[in-house]
Amino acid sequence: MDIQFLVVEDDENICNMVKKFLLRKNYLVDTCSDGNKALEQIYDKHYHLIILDIMLPGISGQEILKELRKIHDTPVLMMTALDDDANQLLAFSNETDDYVTKPFSMPILMKRVEALLRRSGVLKKEIRAGKLTLYPDAYKVDYDGESIQLAPKELDVLLLLAQNKGRVISHEVLLTKIWGYDFAGNEGIVHANIKKLRNKLPVNIIKTIKGVGYCLEENEI
Repeated sequence: MDIQFLVVEDDENICNMVKKFLLRKNYLVDTCSDGNKALEQIYDKHYHLIILDIMLPGISGQEILKELRKIHDTPVLMMTALDDDANQLLAFSNETDDYVTKPFSMPILMKRVEALLRRSGVLKKEIRAGKLTLYPDAYKVDYDGESIQLAPKELDVLLLLAQNKGRVISHEVLLTKIWGYDFAGNEGIVHANIKKLRNKLPVNIIKTIKGVGYCLEENEI
């Protein structure tokens, strides 16, 4: 599933920084720097999460949030320089889901974003194995915070190994669980996908047990 963000921010540098970070995580990102145009985009398109500044040309982020809540409950993260209690209380009264003040840490912002996506059900679960994190519902993989582009079958193989970390998964089990009992191919397709995974992962965490199968290296994950 493609996860779509809207970033509403009139500071071009901050907007580009947030957009770049989200794109690195394989999210889809629209941006807007004007309050009135942002509201039009919200009416016209479905977003999984909105990152919203308060001080904007046109209408304010607070007004956008009030209008948004009349039509749906899209998760909203307010991202603003206004750190006073009054604005924070108003934002939560208008039903924002989170509130971040500038300056902020991009890794922490991303953790808040992922928490909101999990809470809303967009990212229903994640599988962790050391530095490896898999988001099956979003078909996303991170290693040590860096996004990795995988084909669907490659992700399925890695997910099965991660769900069984420390255990050896045989060629036959991989073949039947990933490709199905009626698949006409052979173990060669398993070897090919393992090779592709090793080429894409920054560290070789997949151990070959000769004549048996594969497992994730416990000392690496």
